[in-house]
Amino acid sequence: MPPKNPKSAKPKQKSQEDQREESLQAVLLADSFETRFKPFTLERPRCLLPLANTPLIEYTLEFLASAGVQDVFVYCGSHADQVEDYINASKWKFTSSPFRTLTLLKSTANSVGDAMRDLDNRDLITGDFLLVSGDVVSNMSIGPALAKHRARREKNKDAIMTMVLREAGYGHRTKSKGSRPVFVIDPSSERCLYYEEMGNRRGRNRHITLDPELLTSNAEIEVRDDLIDCHIDICTLDVLAQWSDNFDFQSLRKSFLHGVLKDYETYGKTIHTYIVTDQYAARVKSLRAYNAVSKDVMGRWTYPFCPDSNLVPDQSYCFRKNKVYQEDAVVTGSTPMKKTVVGSQTSIGEDGSITGSTIGRRCKIGNNVVIEGAYIWDDVTVGDGSIIREAIVANDTTIGKNCTIESGALISFGVHLPDHSGVSMDRKITRHQESSFDNRVDPDDSDTSSVASSRLIYRHPSASSSVSSISTLASSDDDLEPVRDSSRRSSFRSDPSDDAAESRDFHVEATASILDGLQKGDPADTIILELNGYRMSTNASQHEVRKAVVAAFVKRVSSLSAGDTASGLPAREAVGQVFGKYKGLVERTMFDDDADEKVDQVDFLLLLQKELLGRPNGSQLLLFVTTEMYESEIVEEDGVLQWWDNERSAQGEMGKLRGLTEKFITYLKEAEEDDESDDEEEDTED
Repeated sequence: MPPKNPKSAKPKQKSQEDQREESLQAVLLADSFETRFKPFTLERPRCLLPLANTPLIEYTLEFLASAGVQDVFVYCGSHADQVEDYINASKWKFTSSPFRTLTLLKSTANSVGDAMRDLDNRDLITGDFLLVSGDVVSNMSIGPALAKHRARREKNKDAIMTMVLREAGYGHRTKSKGSRPVFVIDPSSERCLYYEEMGNRRGRNRHITLDPELLTSNAEIEVRDDLIDCHIDICTLDVLAQWSDNFDFQSLRKSFLHGVLKDYETYGKTIHTYIVTDQYAARVKSLRAYNAVSKDVMGRWTYPFCPDSNLVPDQSYCFRKNKVYQEDAVVTGSTPMKKTVVGSQTSIGEDGSITGSTIGRRCKIGNNVVIEGAYIWDDVTVGDGSIIREAIVANDTTIGKNCTIESGALISFGVHLPDHSGVSMDRKITRHQESSFDNRVDPDDSDTSSVASSRLIYRHPSASSSVSSISTLASSDDDLEPVRDSSRRSSFRSDPSDDAAESRDFHVEATASILDGLQKGDPADTIILELNGYRMSTNASQHEVRKAVVAAFVKRVSSLSAGDTASGLPAREAVGQVFGKYKGLVERTMFDDDADEKVDQVDFLLLLQKELLGRPNGSQLLLFVTTEMYESEIVEEDGVLQWWDNERSAQGEMGKLRGLTEKFITYLKEAEEDDESDDEEEDTED
């Protein structure tokens, strides 16, 4: 073969471009700028929360390593010191690390927009880069997506970004049902033409409005609502420039994506899609997604990123029978396990049952303990006879003997529950007090199940055995619902985040509508008509209707009485005015007149009791409202007594609220006994 002609070699400049193309950078957003995982994220960043006993950020870094990324910039916001300490002690800082550089960037940014503008100012990014969240789990090969992105970029310098989306059916468990993304795509160029988030509830945001020009200027379009947004984006430097030029951009999709698509005629920038069909990619963006992705990891859908891959150097998981992943030094009694991950130095007692759960390291599980679909993190003690179903229990928590933790409960770090405690459905308990960053909410946050309710945080001394106080974050999906099938409201089994988001939306808007009618003095029939129309359009339950009525009535009574000050009505008079005038509205929320069990009446009074918690005159108002409803025949004697005997009515702070009402209950019981005596005397005379 003749020697090569030196003149035929490619110019040095082209060689440098090729080298730049081969050097791939990535930006990992370790701060989610969201509040969906409160109360856990009050004390620890989401990226360090364990999924199948492995910190979330490990899955993301493994994905970036498999993608051939050489330079990683980890963008930290809240809890930056914890992220820094973890990264510095991890295998990613070893000399054997696949990354050429791994740099932590600390910032006080409060949104993705702030972070991206700060990143642009630092001049660290030199070419195309991957933008991912620190909670991404994926085994996909990014190569084909990169090749398409770069080929497109060669032809059109205005193609600034490629979004990786995953094809999934509408009912896929990793998809949100409170709101879902809709992508309008040109299939020939894979260009995203339009983006919108559409609600799932009937009658509310169920339609999208397309510009007619999209239909006339494109030979074919696809409207896709079956795609999972993986939050894996291949970006060019122009993406950072767009963020810097538009200071109103705060979120990745609702502001940045929507804004760039809307301004296409002005700036001519295009965003494209790459749809994954046969590989795994998902973001752990909500509690529902946490549960779904955990099951996928345990079910080996994310292979090779499974527990027995031992992603962290000191892990020693083996895959055993009954689909159990177990580390060394685990002591097990006769308790059977199935579809479960168990960390090292954990001991499990006798005669219990553990199914579909994760149990961390150094845990002590007592005898006769039932754990189903739950996530128990490190250093947790569970006393004999306790039951934990579909809940998350964080590190260093102690659960006493014979406790019951119901579906969707979130028990944060270091909480101590005494023996025989009960944590009701979707309740959130933490010892930590909120700080400024904890109140941030991402504008993209459409799946807000785990966002703590905006209600006042109140003390829960009955659940504390330590000096530190425990605060209970009121769940947006009320635990008082009289539903026999608890799975419908479970935070894990059946889309709690989506149910909670829909329930909260209905509650806020229905309460505001009712309160507006009360303030304007509208007739009860008018308020009922509007409420029923809204209930049917949103498919709200009667419990949710009662909850909204209670909230509006209590607010109206409080505003009229103004705490019994000189400027307001006496509390008793305010109660009589509101509940007397609108008796018909309250009656229309209860349908158990002919039933022996007054389920609706009990539910209404429980909701009333809970709504009055934390109010200075709550005990007084509970007495006045209960007696007014009884005397007006809104509720029956059986309904009042069944409410009083209800276990939830007597627990903790709820029970303390009943002090003034006890005399009224005693009166009812004595009157009932007198009636029974009279009946017996009449029978004797006959």
